[in-house]
Amino acid sequence: MILKEATEVLFTHQENKPSKIMVVDDEPTSLMIMLEALNDLGEIECVDNGAEALKKAVLFQPDVILLDIEMPDMDGFEVCRQLKNNPITQSISVIFVTSHNGQKFEYQSFASGGIDLIIKPVDLTICRLRVQNQLKIKHQERQILAAKNDISTLVEQVPVYISYWSKTEENLFSNDETAHWFAKSSEQMLGCFAKDVLPEKLYEAFHRCITEGIEQEVLNIQLPSPRNRIEYVRAQINLKVIEQEVTGVILTLSDITSITNTKKQLSNESERLRVMLNSIGDAVIATDNNAIINFMNPIAERLTGWHADDAKGRHIEEVMNLVDASSNTRLVNPILVALKEHRIVAMALNSQLVGFDGRVHRVEDSAAPIRDIENNIIGGIIVFHDVSESVAMAVKMTHLANHDLLTDLPNRVLLHDRVVHACKVASSMKKSVALMLIDIDHFKYLNDTLGHHKGDLIIKHVANRLESLLDLNTTLARIGGDEFVVLIPDVKSTSNVDSIALEIINTMAMPFRIDGQDYNLSVSVGVSMNPNDSSTAEELMTHADAAMYRAKEQGRNRFCYYSDDLEHQFKQRQSIEKLLRNAIEHEEIDVYYQPKLALASEEIVGVEALVRLRDENNNLVSPLDFIPLAEETGLIHALGLSVLKQSCAAAKDWADKGYKIKVAVNIAAKQFTDKNFCNTVAQTLQETGLPSELLELEVTESALMHDFEEIKSMLNNLASLGLAIAIDDFGTGYSSLSYLKLFPVDVLKIDQSFIRDMLTDTQSMDIVRTITSLAHTLNLQIVAEGIEEKAHLESLIELGCELGQGYYFYKPMPKEAFDALLD
Repeated sequence: MILKEATEVLFTHQENKPSKIMVVDDEPTSLMIMLEALNDLGEIECVDNGAEALKKAVLFQPDVILLDIEMPDMDGFEVCRQLKNNPITQSISVIFVTSHNGQKFEYQSFASGGIDLIIKPVDLTICRLRVQNQLKIKHQERQILAAKNDISTLVEQVPVYISYWSKTEENLFSNDETAHWFAKSSEQMLGCFAKDVLPEKLYEAFHRCITEGIEQEVLNIQLPSPRNRIEYVRAQINLKVIEQEVTGVILTLSDITSITNTKKQLSNESERLRVMLNSIGDAVIATDNNAIINFMNPIAERLTGWHADDAKGRHIEEVMNLVDASSNTRLVNPILVALKEHRIVAMALNSQLVGFDGRVHRVEDSAAPIRDIENNIIGGIIVFHDVSESVAMAVKMTHLANHDLLTDLPNRVLLHDRVVHACKVASSMKKSVALMLIDIDHFKYLNDTLGHHKGDLIIKHVANRLESLLDLNTTLARIGGDEFVVLIPDVKSTSNVDSIALEIINTMAMPFRIDGQDYNLSVSVGVSMNPNDSSTAEELMTHADAAMYRAKEQGRNRFCYYSDDLEHQFKQRQSIEKLLRNAIEHEEIDVYYQPKLALASEEIVGVEALVRLRDENNNLVSPLDFIPLAEETGLIHALGLSVLKQSCAAAKDWADKGYKIKVAVNIAAKQFTDKNFCNTVAQTLQETGLPSELLELEVTESALMHDFEEIKSMLNNLASLGLAIAIDDFGTGYSSLSYLKLFPVDVLKIDQSFIRDMLTDTQSMDIVRTITSLAHTLNLQIVAEGIEEKAHLESLIELGCELGQGYYFYKPMPKEAFDALLD
């Protein structure tokens, strides 16, 4: 506390009093001139004779005296000598003023104690500067003196023994005023020799540093005769060396008694804890706050397959290889979550530990952070035990209760749970669920004719073939003799369902070879959709059953939807897919261009390329109908390439005509899965001859939600080509704002839904304002989509939005129309 109070005032002296100047001259005119010239530099005192000057100097205590040399009663030299002989006034700076400029006067001025000489007639500007300089010097002298006093006070009060010794080991200074460290106060210590006062071990080190020229040594020693409860000290010895010669020794001592005793207690406690942890039946691993292992007990060694000495210093995840027992995917170690979230964390269900020796153990228990006395996280601990046998028994019993004995597929009980769950999830996420009921045509005849043994073999083969068609997210169940159910919990579109149903029918039509003989089968499939035609799990099963019987009525070996509307939609999608394939194959894809303008000047600065598809009657097909279908069927890659080539060729044509129009091309999320996409863009730029700075690629936020490192690498490669990256429909997706910092994004496009509602909906206005402000902060360009009214334009300009597009300016148009617009 004393140290804190002392250091708080160190070097904090503020000099508020004004500077003081005394002018001594027997000529009133000279006094008036000096008073007028120096009045603003401080407090001025004017005196017209030497005797009076000596008296007032004692009382006034000026910082500087301007002293005339030639005065009738006492000349300036005598005045200066008396000032310097008086302890009260000897520190005052004296500047002589004279009309003589000979060396004799200059010599006498400095010999009598003056610090400067001004020749009359006086140049007032130079005079002011000299006085100012002397005032600054006086101010600095006072600051240095105050700081020196503060340091002396600090040294006396710090709880550290500080001493200075000559090279002959004689004490010259110590700060132990109260004889706290040794039996001598600092005054009594003066002149004593180190050998007579220092403990033997300390003196040996002290003497060795001097004799061997060791410039610094630090050591901990135990005092043979503890004084004032000081038993252990840390000593630091520093030689003071000037021009390679030892001129003195600085010795400091710090009391480490409390620290040393605490360390001993901690060591004893640590040993007790080690013995206890090594004796319990659970595995225990402790880490520091970076998850680096610093302790492992024998049970943990057995389960992990690591020896404690080898594991120490390694990351917890290197030693504890936790994987999901079902998917075999790597699990995050709970100790990492405990350290990150500062809470107790239970181990994930289905956790299994793969040991260094390859052995696998099912484990469970928990991890917790370790806190110090100030509640700071200093590490973590995980306690776990082997539950392999109990889990194996529970898993076996659960599996038997929920799976078909013949095929090992989920039975009706497990299927019902999954259907109910899928419907709930779909309802909350606004998604669709599809359920297919598959019945083997004429199976009863086959079973009765061939016998139940071969019938069971056929069922197994059918089950295996169906499983080979489905992904891990799809459930295949056997609910009866020859009935199977396929549950698709997340239907992207009905075309996916159509594809799966057709694949099932075609695959089942292939011969089954059993015991060397081929058997031809067919199946009838009924399809029900939630929420399209069913709202509950029971309705899904009932409607799928009805649809399956309708398929049988229509001739078997086919599938039917419960809803006629879905069948109609299926046929419509087939028609659009055929139309799209034909347009791509014959290069009949149209590209329209919507101008992009600088809002302030309404000057066209770019265009957005928009794909168009025409039907047999030359009518435009809605992009909402054919773009999702292109993504589902994989045609999006060919479609995107066609649009990219046409757009680059158009922009090159405009550039050749003198119009630097940047073209923005939309990139679908699936195009990012093509590892060759960046090369495709580069090749297109090369083939068309378009400068890369005239191309902008627009990606949606959803496209950024895939593999982070892969997307980052793709965007960086694209940006390296020199083109711009824009995020389309910004504000409608779920991507992290941190992507704006981590990805090479140049442009944000505000979704038209916010622009459309911004005039009537305060929330939309706030979103537009926020996105615009965010773009400005991150130095990104901002583009508003869907500007349809002048009020939209005025509000966006007021918010600082630079660019925009919409029907208020221009609708999308063919290239020919845009060429005419430019001309």
